[in-house]
Amino acid sequence: MSKSSDAWLKLTQVVSSVEADLGAVLQVQHELGLSEFRALEILARSKHSELRMQELASHLRLHQSSVARMAERLERAGLTVRDLCPDDKRGVFIVLTREGRKRLEGAQPNYEKALEAALKKHGAEKLPATQAAKVSRS
Repeated sequence: MSKSSDAWLKLTQVVSSVEADLGAVLQVQHELGLSEFRALEILARSKHSELRMQELASHLRLHQSSVARMAERLERAGLTVRDLCPDDKRGVFIVLTREGRKRLEGAQPNYEKALEAALKKHGAEKLPATQAAKVSRS
């Protein structure tokens, strides 16, 4: 195998392991999946804390049908609501609620702590600086 292939394989293994660790912490401590946490975080950073469903799907790199199911779960939990787009009645926004923001803010410190621990545990500090920076942004 080439150096590039070796580096890529190691990076994908680290990312998968870190995501599994983060997902476990978020599920146990906050009853959130990793994709749900990321969706809340993206909504919190968006203008008016809302995005069209297809925009959220694009940010999360998920299919629109997966995001629609996630939106339904988040809505049932009171963390988001869906709203029709005023300019296009076919468009649907997903909007972060106060409860969603509170859940996100409560989960963020544990997420950051778990991220640091997972990166260390999985040897991300041994990756070249540019790769480690990419891993930590995942």
